[in-house]
Amino acid sequence: MKVVRTIKEMHKLRQSELIKTVGFVPTMGYLHEGHTSLMNKAATENDLVVASIFVNPLQFGPNEDYDTYPRDELRDQRIAKENGVDILFLPDATEMYPQRMNVTLSISKRTNVLCGAKRSGHFAGVITVLTKLFNIVQPTTAYFGLKDAQQVAVVDSLIADLNIPVTLIGEATVREADGLAKSSRNVYLSTAERAEATKLYDALLYGLNLFKNGQQPNEHLITSVREFLQDQVSGSIDYVNLLSYPDLEPVTENSEQMILAVAVNFEHARLIDNIIFDNSGTIVNTITF
Repeated sequence: MKVVRTIKEMHKLRQSELIKTVGFVPTMGYLHEGHTSLMNKAATENDLVVASIFVNPLQFGPNEDYDTYPRDELRDQRIAKENGVDILFLPDATEMYPQRMNVTLSISKRTNVLCGAKRSGHFAGVITVLTKLFNIVQPTTAYFGLKDAQQVAVVDSLIADLNIPVTLIGEATVREADGLAKSSRNVYLSTAERAEATKLYDALLYGLNLFKNGQQPNEHLITSVREFLQDQVSGSIDYVNLLSYPDLEPVTENSEQMILAVAVNFEHARLIDNIIFDNSGTIVNTITF
């Protein structure tokens, strides 16, 4: 595995591999099984696998955890090498943003709900860094985990609207044995919070069961899931919502695919989770856009 820290060198390597398919896994590091599952899938489907590790300052708000976001570069290099990565792109903030940007990107849809409703500017930061990374790496396919399903929906819009020549694949959330979604932020949970955190997934399955048993997708289902969570966790519930996917609009009779999503604020960690399912109640694990 080759570690690359500059855009110039990444461009040079990519130009030397023009005939190859390139699978790309962008991450913010502190790698876990969710990331490595994407790397391994990319390795089975492409000639070359590129992963990036960059904690993007543009997508963190002033009171969020940019400075304390977990980082362990040597560990991440070892994990990437063991999971099929050929090139690990490791730029720093100065390399990615050498000066104040003259061009700004914004997105008007799929961002005013779920995490985007209270994180002003977050997804503008996401699409800015991904536009740069797509231009730098020039992948043929990009792999994202569906745990961050709103982000995947936003990336779908970015690729479609700007005609970026990359196939987007959203892969199933990777979970611990007890159902907790893998996340770099799980390390911030206390022992008691870690036990409670499994209830996010339980709440999602409870809501799916209501849907499958004839509970229509409306405020009553959302209220039922919220009440279930309130009885199970000490953290404050940020949101519970049911929307069409990937459009993230209110569910209608014509919605073919839906997302039930939750977010809970614990003392030092904000956890999100979701399930995506079709109108028969069957969970969707992989989506190719």
